[in-house]
This record gives sequence, C-alpha cells and structure tokens, in this order.
Amino acid sequence: MSAQNTVLITGGAGGLGKAASLLLAKYGWHVFAADFDQAALEIIEQENNITPVRLDVTDAESVEAAAERVGKEVDGLDGVVNCAGILAIGSLIEIKEESLARLMDVNFMGMYRVNKAFFPLVLNRKGRIVNISSEVGRLSGLPFNGPYCISKHAVEAYSDSLRREVGFLGVPVIKLQPGPFKTDMVSGMERRFQQAVDESKMFKKQLTKVKALAMGENAKAHAPEILAESVHKVLTTANPAPAYSVKADVSRDLLGYLPDRLVDGIFRLVLKV
Repeated sequence: MSAQNTVLITGGAGGLGKAASLLLAKYGWHVFAADFDQAALEIIEQENNITPVRLDVTDAESVEAAAERVGKEVDGLDGVVNCAGILAIGSLIEIKEESLARLMDVNFMGMYRVNKAFFPLVLNRKGRIVNISSEVGRLSGLPFNGPYCISKHAVEAYSDSLRREVGFLGVPVIKLQPGPFKTDMVSGMERRFQQAVDESKMFKKQLTKVKALAMGENAKAHAPEILAESVHKVLTTANPAPAYSVKADVSRDLLGYLPDRLVDGIFRLVLKV
C-alpha cells in the first residue's frame, strides 16, 4: 500500500469541498473527492491525485459502499473532511417539516454516517476527522436563519462528544467554524430568501429586511481557498486545537459577548417594521 497521505472529502467536487480537494491534491495528498454530483465528479477526476467517489451522505447504503470501495484502494485514511452541506432559510414556525428534516439529514446525519463508516480506515492510520461547522454553530441562534443554526449547533455538540470519545483511540476531531465564504450554496441565498418571503404569511417584512442584510454580508464573502488552507493546516499541524474560527463576521462575533436579552432587543430594533 502507498505511504502517500490520503484523505476523503465529502462535498469534494463543489464549493468549499472542491477547494480543499484541489489544494490537498496540489500538496501531494491522494484525495478521495466524494460527492453525489456525477457531472462535477467527472470534471474533478481530471485533476492529478484525485479519485472521484460517488457518495450520497443521506443514503446509508451509498456511504457504506463508498467506504468499502475506498478500503479496497488504501489501507487507511489520514483524514476525513466533512464539507457536504446545504442551506435552508425561513421562520421556524413556517418552515416545512420535510425541509428541516432534509437539512438535518445532510448537515448532521450525513456527517455522522460518513464518520462512522470510514472510521476503521481513519483508525488504521491514526488519522484525523475534520468537521466543517459554522460561525453560527458557536453563537446563539439567529432569527430566520434558525434551521441552519440548528444543524450547525448539532454539528458542534456531536463533534465535541466524538472528540472526547475517539480521543481515547488516538484520533483527533477538529471543528472548523467558517464565516461567509463564496460558494454555490451562498450564491443561491438571495433566491432562497425570496422564496421564504413569498411563502411566509407572518414575517414577510422581517424576512425582506434580513434578506437585504444578508446580501450585504454576501458581498464580503471570502475566497474558498482560504478555508482550504485551514483544512490543510489542521490535517498537518502537530497538535491541532479542538476548534478553529476562520474569517468570522465581526458583528456576529460581538453579539456573542452580549446578554441574550440585549441581543433580542437589538434584533427587534434592527428588524422593526
């Protein structure tokens, strides 16, 4: 078996995952770019050091089959990086149950499935698990971004518990908590907000204001390559910290230092109609 460093990256053919796949491959890693988008996989397959893997994180059989396939090619993994994720926007009172369920299935349960299925390969190399969370995962929930916040809070709690368990086996678990980055998911935010506005019966005016604020934040989003460098750092640094904040939004960070009642008042004032 090859001594080359190996890593599996979910969402590895698009967005932040693709940026991480390309960078690690450039640094000489053998990257298994796992994604459900066959067309995107066919494009990234043309890159050196990248093996495409068809994987749907919401399908346990798909995840198990992918783990079996990778296990036939390498004796272990030096890293699993969970980048796969989707976005949902809207009021928690009005969001459709199936939309919230799918969000949790991709952003949290998908991560759980992948880490569980690929863990034997990670353990063989005493590799590392990197879970992409979000700055909203470590802060109190934001209005009308509640679904996404909930999914990332789940990732935070899951990652902390997992780290404290598999640490006994010599496997580090690291959380990356990115702020706004330029991805296809974020570029579709305006459309998602407009859909939420159109479907809302109680919060049209507030959602319209939140949409305008979000679009302003979008303009300040960072290049995915910055997060990719952070992925490489946490996979290679001698003693990785449990969590790394990457290009957090300063205004959101400041809210984290204020009492909840004061934050509630700020949101009521900003979103007053």
